[in-house]
Amino acid sequence: MKAKDLWPAVDPLGEALHFLRMSGSFYCRSEVTAPWSVALPAVGDCLMFHVVTAGACWIAVPGVEPRLVRAGEFALVPHGEGHTFYSDADAPTVDLFDLPRQAVSDRYEILRHGGGGDATSMVCGVVRFDHPAAERLVQLLPKLMCFDTARSGDGQHEWMQHSLRLMASEARTLLPGGETIITRLADILVIQAIRTWMAQDPAAQTGWIGALQDKQIGRALALIHLDPARAWTVASLASEVAMSRSALSARFTARVGEPVMQYLARWRMHLALAQLKEDDAPLAEMASRHGYESEAAFSRAFKRWMGTSPGAVRAAARLVTR
Repeated sequence: MKAKDLWPAVDPLGEALHFLRMSGSFYCRSEVTAPWSVALPAVGDCLMFHVVTAGACWIAVPGVEPRLVRAGEFALVPHGEGHTFYSDADAPTVDLFDLPRQAVSDRYEILRHGGGGDATSMVCGVVRFDHPAAERLVQLLPKLMCFDTARSGDGQHEWMQHSLRLMASEARTLLPGGETIITRLADILVIQAIRTWMAQDPAAQTGWIGALQDKQIGRALALIHLDPARAWTVASLASEVAMSRSALSARFTARVGEPVMQYLARWRMHLALAQLKEDDAPLAEMASRHGYESEAAFSRAFKRWMGTSPGAVRAAARLVTR
């Protein structure tokens, strides 16, 4: 099948959302009573989400006005910045790691804290996205995103409310398989929040996300994402999306922020970085997967873009998993 035969079946923006699969997850159920204030540390290259299942609390992220989050709402801190949750602005703030927590498993714990007043319950998570499409998308999100599942009576918000209730139930009981259910529900809720932001915020019509929604540039991006090993040239991509080479080059650079061949090289290297951490395939095979004719050419390109060798990345990943 030729690449052009994929159209209109492939949705470039949908493909990017498809890669929003979470990994390295850690969850905490919090049961807090007023007055209370808890500071969460920054966690690099991660997204944090908070689902309020009962009560209400404020969330404060540096550089953003504090937001009140009520039961049935959830908040995303996409860039892993340190932030604070509190019932009252004047409550003494305690660092999360200074509070006693009940470890339920390696990836799940329970926090109980507060002064005995009004109660709030939350499910919080720290998650990582390993695919470069997901990472690039998350980088473009606002510092804080809050979503209210009760703001309308349509079916979409109804199923989100059901999902939040199911997550709350699983967090309370944590039966066998409970962590898996919470993870899957978190996937869905995070993707829906991002979809809502893209539909409502003018900022989502610019940059890389805006380029994905451009009929021809979005197609060029999707072709690269779907078949990065192909020996793409500006001419071959231009032919696939019915543009001249000069028009594609100019519009791609203007919409995406870098030339098309530079984007292709960067994309291949970020894919390779993710795969090297999880895949034990020989480097020669890895080179072929990403469009390089030899292991040496692949290694040189990888070190030029990433500042380290493929072997060093793989060795570091093995140390972490031991």
